[in-house]
Amino acid sequence: MFPLRTTIDLGAIAHNTRLLAEQAGDATLMCVIKADAYNHGVERCVPVMESNGADAFGVATLGEARRIRELTDKPVLAWLWSIGEEIPDGIHVGVPTTEHLQVLIDDPTPRTVYLMVDTGMHRSGIDEAQWADAFRRAREAEQRGQIEVAGLMSHLACADNPLDPYTDAQADAFRRAIAAARKAGLAVPCNHIANSPATWTREDLHFDMVRPGVSLYGLEPVGGLEHGLKPAMTWTGQVVAVKPMKQGEPTSYARTWEAPEDGFTAVVPVGYADGVHRSWQGALEITIGDQTYQQVGRVSMDQIVIWLGDNAAGVKAGDEAIIFGAGGRSATDLAKAAGTINYEVVCAPGGRTHRTYTGEES
Repeated sequence: MFPLRTTIDLGAIAHNTRLLAEQAGDATLMCVIKADAYNHGVERCVPVMESNGADAFGVATLGEARRIRELTDKPVLAWLWSIGEEIPDGIHVGVPTTEHLQVLIDDPTPRTVYLMVDTGMHRSGIDEAQWADAFRRAREAEQRGQIEVAGLMSHLACADNPLDPYTDAQADAFRRAIAAARKAGLAVPCNHIANSPATWTREDLHFDMVRPGVSLYGLEPVGGLEHGLKPAMTWTGQVVAVKPMKQGEPTSYARTWEAPEDGFTAVVPVGYADGVHRSWQGALEITIGDQTYQQVGRVSMDQIVIWLGDNAAGVKAGDEAIIFGAGGRSATDLAKAAGTINYEVVCAPGGRTHRTYTGEES
């Protein structure tokens, strides 16, 4: 087996789900498991989340929804779909435009839907100028038994910065949307806008359901805060070669790095084909044993090079190399160094990476 793996701690997933269920308070908990549970594996994560407080599951695409529907009897919501796609039976559907609404009204199969309202993200969602007409049409369709409107949903643009007043503006818009929907005769009993950061920092925005994602996997969504989450993913490789280097000798493509003195490098078989982005050059710090070493030179398709200095610790071929996670640098620290976010870091491992699991499953 290729010596590259992500290890997922299911005990951490269980712990994080319980924390979020408690934080949700009177609101129900929708666990967002799009992108294969943020690259943690839905087949193993869904049962753990279900056993530890999940009330529903949210995904992006209809294909993802089909997969989740086979794993749980709890409600599954999908919100990213194209007109003309076949909608699976037994899932709840987000409605991002009035055109999508009409498709669902014309569909002979009655659907449970959430009307998506644009409160300032300016991405998916029905614009405020269209709310009155959309809510009227939805109410008429509901009376004819063509759809059931479970509630409204929206998405926050800046909740990861609790000081940004834009969240308050979006909250006001969402409240206006709920009021307008009810004025049109829709009950909208289950409304949700709170993502991971808002679940922790804005209890006033919990409404009827919260919709966290990244916190389930143990990553803090707001820089500088600490909520007792446990990171679930560790990405490791293995040293395949240790080589002596003379001062001034370059390594890897384009000679972007030269040895500052005589010493040693180590090669780890992971590259951009596996999810280590080329732009991460110089941001990676790899842990071997109890020492952390700097990645140097270009990230290539299949391998990276790290500088061992004089290799006083005696690193050798076969040693485990922690890219991020338990025993090494965190995904959040890597994200900061690489100028990205921890969401992207945990979604990165792929290619020849083999996924394994550890920890309690309930």
